[in-house]
Amino acid sequence: MKSELLAAAFLGLAVRSIISLYSYSGFNTPPMYGDYEAQRHWQEVTVNLDTGEWYTNSSNNDLMYWGLDYPPLTAYHSYIVGKLGKAINPRFVELHKSRGYQSPEHKRFMRSTVVAADILVYLPALLAVCLCLDKSFQGDDKLFLFMLTVVYPGQILIDNGHFQYNNISLGLAAAAVAAILRGRLYIASFFFTLALNYKQMELYHSLPFFAFLLGECVNQERFGAFVARLSRIGAIVLATFAILWSPWLGSLPRALGVLQRLFPVARGVFEDKVANVWCAINVVWKLKKHLLNDQMALVCIGCTLIAALPTNIALFRRRTQLGFLLALFNTSLAFFLFSFQVHEKTILLAALPALFLLKWWPNEMLLFLEVSVFSMLPLLARDKLLLPALVSTVTFHLLFKCLRPEHSHMRNISNIVMIIIVAASLLIPAPARFPDLWPLIISVISCGHFVLFFVWGNCQHFVFKS
Repeated sequence: MKSELLAAAFLGLAVRSIISLYSYSGFNTPPMYGDYEAQRHWQEVTVNLDTGEWYTNSSNNDLMYWGLDYPPLTAYHSYIVGKLGKAINPRFVELHKSRGYQSPEHKRFMRSTVVAADILVYLPALLAVCLCLDKSFQGDDKLFLFMLTVVYPGQILIDNGHFQYNNISLGLAAAAVAAILRGRLYIASFFFTLALNYKQMELYHSLPFFAFLLGECVNQERFGAFVARLSRIGAIVLATFAILWSPWLGSLPRALGVLQRLFPVARGVFEDKVANVWCAINVVWKLKKHLLNDQMALVCIGCTLIAALPTNIALFRRRTQLGFLLALFNTSLAFFLFSFQVHEKTILLAALPALFLLKWWPNEMLLFLEVSVFSMLPLLARDKLLLPALVSTVTFHLLFKCLRPEHSHMRNISNIVMIIIVAASLLIPAPARFPDLWPLIISVISCGHFVLFFVWGNCQHFVFKS
């Protein structure tokens, strides 16, 4: 069993290495370049400026040029990577002069840091979840699950292709999931707090963790035990926040400045053609013409909470492994479909629990994971990653069929529709009047699928007994 798990991990690393050979976000596209440059620039800022200046606009830190907009743990990670890069070649992070720096040497360095995060954080956390699942799972089940989680193309294409470090926040969240599955509530609190302090989008997973942990506290037979457990969890969360935020807590304006960077309401409800409800509605009813950003933010908060509450109330009342994973899936989909400032890449937050649900609903989750990649195709096409996206997704599908041959006869209309749309987008140019026609079609069709999966997931949480 150990050798098979190790082989699966190496397969995942091999796929990542192949994807790393392709282009990345912003390659040779001045003046802003893309996410690759954003990550490099954060290394430049954190290495050259004092901690208190990292989120503050100045002559040395123009926040309009890829200013830091993730929590402190991301900044600390950028600092560590930047220090390593500076030791290799100071030009990587030279203040002001390194903007848009691109070279084969630098690409190898940056790509290796993502793979290092996969090895140190993401893959071990995935393995931990697979091993911590219900004891009724046999070795073959866990190997099947681990094999598919490590080769899921969505995360690989975004991190090792497009270029980001979602593997760290998702890995920390997965470690917290593994701790929940083992009943290690304090460890789960610590790891999820780290995940939330790496990327604020981990709020997508926050309500199920809150509901489960609070339910476990309330379930104590004695009031004193309830207070003790709740106090310990609260102390872990607050202490972790305090340590990570300590450079900014001494000044209220600085702390508020960081929060404003993390939640930029002024940027609007969504960017590009994202596969959520607001983008779909915007096709026929232009939101920005009828609602101000502040109003839209309140609408998003209200709709998201209403959509997410049922599954979390069910989890609070009855806490099981499957219920927790379903709540993570349903809640992250609620956030993706209805929350404010959604990016295409945040569908990865729903994909994480979907991967772990493959054992219970293999066909349904396989389709969801394939649609998640389909929804990001316009983004990947801009980065010249369409070919590896198509090949890796087909490979993922075939691997699933090989590992579960009893499902090899399954076909569905969704796969046919996606194949037709991809082929049409490649063969039929969009009309000049509607240059975004194909991205819009992809986003609306993907949104329709995600809505159906959201309804399906909530129904399963209330009818499936486990």
